[in-house]
Amino acid sequence: MHRIPVTRLSTLTLAAALTAFTAQADEIWVTNEKDDTISVIDIDTLEVTRTIPTGDRPRGITFAHDFSVVYICASDSDAVQVMDPVSGEILYDLPSGEDPEQFALHPDNRHLYIANEDDAITTVVDTQSREVVRQISVGIEPEGMAVSPDGTIAITTSETTNMAHWIDTETGDLIANTLVDSRPRHAEFVKGGTELWVSSEIGGTITVFDVATKAEKAKIGFELPRILPSLIQPVGFEFTEGDSHAFVALGPSNHVAVVDAETYEVEDYILVGRRVWHMAFNADRSRLFTTNGVSGDVSVIDVAEREAVKSIQVGRFPWGAAFRQTN
Repeated sequence: MHRIPVTRLSTLTLAAALTAFTAQADEIWVTNEKDDTISVIDIDTLEVTRTIPTGDRPRGITFAHDFSVVYICASDSDAVQVMDPVSGEILYDLPSGEDPEQFALHPDNRHLYIANEDDAITTVVDTQSREVVRQISVGIEPEGMAVSPDGTIAITTSETTNMAHWIDTETGDLIANTLVDSRPRHAEFVKGGTELWVSSEIGGTITVFDVATKAEKAKIGFELPRILPSLIQPVGFEFTEGDSHAFVALGPSNHVAVVDAETYEVEDYILVGRRVWHMAFNADRSRLFTTNGVSGDVSVIDVAEREAVKSIQVGRFPWGAAFRQTN
């Protein structure tokens, strides 16, 4: 019987282990709204490893809490697509209402809250039964969605009405409507759900609300030298560990702002690609990946150094970004 030498066996075992490790690297998934694809970025190598076809005009993207499936807003297909992240196969479509743009998954990992831009409604879908649970009338051109950490409140932002709509998730009732500046785009609950942040793209601000009182707590503005104020358009934002700092995408200004989340003061600006939209952190939040629509790339930010260290070419008009843990 032919025997493999021990030294060679060890080498083969090590090589297999390294291959398995490489295959399990965490990923950033990026929707390309003009290509109808997703670009998958290996976080270790900072390279695109897969390009996966989707429905028409993919924008919002989020993973199930256990990363078993990925949900994709195929806006022009009027569907939320459910994909197997391992095979890249679209398993089925969820009913979503017309023109789904962004969504938020409830902490129960079952109910998906979807903003339907063309219908002025928020659609709630049960991802297990694949049925619409309810549809809630909100303001004109809803886009941003958020659900509180305890699951009791959902937020929809409406671009034309310039409001954040507060929804009781138990009853589906609107419990408050709070004004923000022009064209709100993104919303997030932070600090254990005690604050709500809403970005206003044309208004050029972020409004911070006290969740308990629903009153405005702070207004954050931005200013960049030699850049017209009209080009400073906050859209997506993400928070560092402990919600100490926010990184805010500033659209056609081609910069990301760094904001102290306690003082609400802007500390820094980071130059990235053209028309920065949204972003996603890696697992330990040491790197931030931004989608730059016009330049068709993703900027990789070193969070500690507060600078972009790499540009990764993806598809045309990258829009949404989501982190995938693979092990």
